[in-house]
Amino acid sequence: MLDSISNINKMANIKLNGIVIAENNMGDYDKMLTILTPNYGKISCVAKGARKQHSALLAGTQLFCFAEYLMYKGTNTYHINSCETIEIFYNLRVDLDKLKIAIHINKIIQDVTQENQNCYKILQLYLNTLYMISETEKDIKFILNVFKFRLLCILGYTPRTLKCTSCKGEEKLTKFSIKDNGFKCEACGKQDKSAIDMSESTKNAIKYISCAPPKKLYSFELKNESLEEFYLITKIYFNEKLEKEYKIENY
Repeated sequence: MLDSISNINKMANIKLNGIVIAENNMGDYDKMLTILTPNYGKISCVAKGARKQHSALLAGTQLFCFAEYLMYKGTNTYHINSCETIEIFYNLRVDLDKLKIAIHINKIIQDVTQENQNCYKILQLYLNTLYMISETEKDIKFILNVFKFRLLCILGYTPRTLKCTSCKGEEKLTKFSIKDNGFKCEACGKQDKSAIDMSESTKNAIKYISCAPPKKLYSFELKNESLEEFYLITKIYFNEKLEKEYKIENY
């Protein structure tokens, strides 16, 4: 889905793929968009006349729209000439529960991405996650927590899972250390106030999420007890590493 991007020269037409992560009205009929692209991170784009009823840019300039854009770079922003939609994630727009989670995830994406940043892996995760929310009936809370844990891995917080982060032992790895970013054995875990108990299933899930192929990230299940362990670890680990508490009711 992510095509290669042409070299960008000022005022030259370029073609690139991206997803709208923010939209704001400008003037009577225009929009100012923030689009997340694979190679250039977040870019600001002006879409002239996008709010007109019969505008060719109408569909491709809405929040969550993934499209191929033809644009040129002005002094401070890009200007969209045309676009061809690839995926609009329609079901997000007609299901309030799905929309709430998508907006929550979108806020996280905005916080962790920047301009002139290679965002290929983040964008790929974002698109796969929106697809799972929009097009499947998989538990939304499960999707949200897997997304958060995998995002941490992309951002450089992949947990150490092969050996105890303290003694380097490989046996009885029954604790997850928030402070030391990984598994700890039972003995070392007792000395770590940030360590959280985890079952074998939870441990295997964390290992899988850390290295699974992107398209197979959500293709596993956890039973209730392990789910709650995984949710707790993810919540604390995520908020600790991003130094911000992301709250959403019932999730």
